[in-house]
Amino acid sequence: MRVRIYFDYNATTPLAPQVIDAVVQASQQTFGNASSIHHFGQQAKAALDDARSAVAALLNADPSEVVFTGGGTEADNMAIRGAAEALEPIGRRHLIASAIEHEAVLNTLRALGRRGWRTTLLPVDASGIVSPDRLRDVIDAETALVSVMHANNEIGTMQPVAALAAIAHEHGALMHTDAVQSAGKVPVDVRALGVDLLSLSAHKFNGPKGAGALWIKRGTRMQPMVTGGKHERNRRAGTENVAGIAGLGVAAALAAGKMTADAARVGALRDRLESGILRDVPGTAVNGARDQRVPNTTNISFERVEAESLLIALDLEGIAVSTGSACSSGTLEPSHVLKAMGLPSHRTQNSLRFSLGLFSTQEEVDRVVEVLPRLVE
Repeated sequence: MRVRIYFDYNATTPLAPQVIDAVVQASQQTFGNASSIHHFGQQAKAALDDARSAVAALLNADPSEVVFTGGGTEADNMAIRGAAEALEPIGRRHLIASAIEHEAVLNTLRALGRRGWRTTLLPVDASGIVSPDRLRDVIDAETALVSVMHANNEIGTMQPVAALAAIAHEHGALMHTDAVQSAGKVPVDVRALGVDLLSLSAHKFNGPKGAGALWIKRGTRMQPMVTGGKHERNRRAGTENVAGIAGLGVAAALAAGKMTADAARVGALRDRLESGILRDVPGTAVNGARDQRVPNTTNISFERVEAESLLIALDLEGIAVSTGSACSSGTLEPSHVLKAMGLPSHRTQNSLRFSLGLFSTQEEVDRVVEVLPRLVE
């Protein structure tokens, strides 16, 4: 039986064994409603409190500032729509994001644009990085929110979020960052970044799907997007997913405890994979900045090879990679990220993303480097 290799950690990650244990235990034993005042409810509330503290510790935040969501997309929507609606009455109806944001941000801006908000997308340079000067050029007194991701999901490049946040605050705007691809992989400190809102998702760092969080800086004006009961301090109504959130808490604690060692190990594997491909496969090039990126990701273009065909050929060899965002798979559209970087059209459609993680090994890397030249040929 063929051994399967999984190099698509940016799409989703396998659960850590400790996370599986936490989810199973919470499902079996912590089944109460966290809003109930009896023993079973208080048991569930304690599980939420533990998870909230673990997520806060991962971000250098206060637990009271952490709001649990159903994942990164909901957290992004909550941040953008909540801030936009809260600031609309004082005449701030302008929203800014980068051109390489995840669809959760871009499509939310488009939806608000159809309702009358003015929206601006910041260009990126050839390495996939936003210049703070570009933000200075377009921000104004009507800007409510600037949303720029901490790390890109396709190419892994990290943005100068702290510098962008400083400019946003100079103009009285809020700063949101989508940290779905950085939280749990590299240190994320909300105080050092200077942001007002930050999104994360458990399933990107070995936690369960369906659990995420939005960090909301104390004092930030927000309109709740889901109304109902008084859950999450009136910020997100609905009975909490206790088992999923318990898994998120354990994943956050695990990431905080071994992030430095994991980043070094995975970064070395990524570099070995990347250098092997560039050495052994003619006509290959790395897309995006090679220094300023998360340690697990490389995006490589293959000259005169259609990415979709190469992806299928790799899958037949038991190797899972992707052509970009999992949320855009199944479309034949060129990558909006690579297009925004100004790459020629053939490179926007012949690039593969390799993303490694917790269970990746050197043997797997060497196997991919071994089979790729033959498949490309």
